[in-house]
Amino acid sequence: MVVGLGRFGTALAQVLNRRGTEVLGIDNRSKVVQTLAGTLPGVVMADSTDIEALRQLGVPAYHRAVVAIGTDIEASILTTSLLVELGVADIWAKALNRQHGRILERVGAHHVVLPEHDMGERVARLLAGRILDYIAVDEDFAMAKTKPPRELVGVPLRETRLRSRYGVTVVAVKAETPDGTAHGHPGKFTYATADTVLSYGDIILIVGGADDIERFAEAQ
Repeated sequence: MVVGLGRFGTALAQVLNRRGTEVLGIDNRSKVVQTLAGTLPGVVMADSTDIEALRQLGVPAYHRAVVAIGTDIEASILTTSLLVELGVADIWAKALNRQHGRILERVGAHHVVLPEHDMGERVARLLAGRILDYIAVDEDFAMAKTKPPRELVGVPLRETRLRSRYGVTVVAVKAETPDGTAHGHPGKFTYATADTVLSYGDIILIVGGADDIERFAEAQ
């Protein structure tokens, strides 16, 4: 169930639907519901802050819900608390800021996402240095795609002392050499081991603390 069919909620519901997940979309705006009726099989107009309306929609039977309500913080919090009361086992909630997110957690949301904040942080890190892609895994833990610095090239990873020096770990590598044969799988990531030897032009995936990843990238 996806509650709140703005840009974020609509995109989420449509992608889940295309992937074969049965989705119920809920919004309190008739125009939005009418627009989506042709592309989202299950979409209804309802007030998600009314517990009786949620019961009539069979909400207690859903095991997972996403509260994707946009700017109405009060409705977001109340909807989340009602879903908790109705026994929904796995509740994801979109937050506008960290304070909103903390409140959502207190009323029972199991997962809180801050899409605008997370995307802003991701783009800022991409613009700031040599990081090719960046995904925050937790508040202070992330995965990044980058190229190996000169000091990592030509020696087994076990000899680089990467984790003790920078606090990051290389978990996968993709050969970017012309024939793509340096690591046996042209154009594909493979798991890195202690014996992996990196080459110039390789792409590596590293994991570690957000600050450690940034420090590693700046050292290149």
